[in-house]
Amino acid sequence: MQWVHQERGLALEKKTNFSVFPITASKGEREEGMRLKQMPPQGPLSFPSWVAFEYPDFQGQQFILEKGDYPRWSAWSGSGGHHSDQLLSFRPVLCTNHGDSHVTLFEADNFQGSKFELTDDYPSLPSMGWASKDVGSIKVSSGAWVAYQYPGYRGYQYVLERDRRSGEFRTYSEFGTQAHTGQLQSIRRVQH
Repeated sequence: MQWVHQERGLALEKKTNFSVFPITASKGEREEGMRLKQMPPQGPLSFPSWVAFEYPDFQGQQFILEKGDYPRWSAWSGSGGHHSDQLLSFRPVLCTNHGDSHVTLFEADNFQGSKFELTDDYPSLPSMGWASKDVGSIKVSSGAWVAYQYPGYRGYQYVLERDRRSGEFRTYSEFGTQAHTGQLQSIRRVQH
């Protein structure tokens, strides 16, 4: 087992049992899953939340990991989510200003069309007035957000941060490497 330090985070070279601070994972007869611990402050930065990817080099489905226990894949995949029992690369969620989280959803690519400004969690965008099941582009003004394919925080997850890409996601394909559609129907703030 070997962790590779990359500019964007940590990557595990191969699938195996592993243990590294602040993420501890084990797979055995009595325990299977992962526990995310609070990372002690190291200088001005601390990363209580992480984005996990199912493949090395930050590829594949994204999963948000906030402080807590993840006893099996369904705990990080969510109900109705993409099934992945392996997480092979991790990076911290960058969020310098979570207190006043703000995101704007746009109907079309390149911040065009109708827009919807959010400052709170929305378990169902359609029930809150968003007319389409798709989102063309997103601008994160502050904070970090997790957008989901379906209502009730289910389906594919897309971690959207102000401090990455300057908070600008001009088309749905920029939401994540696995984004094949702009279908987003719920969104919430990352918990720090």
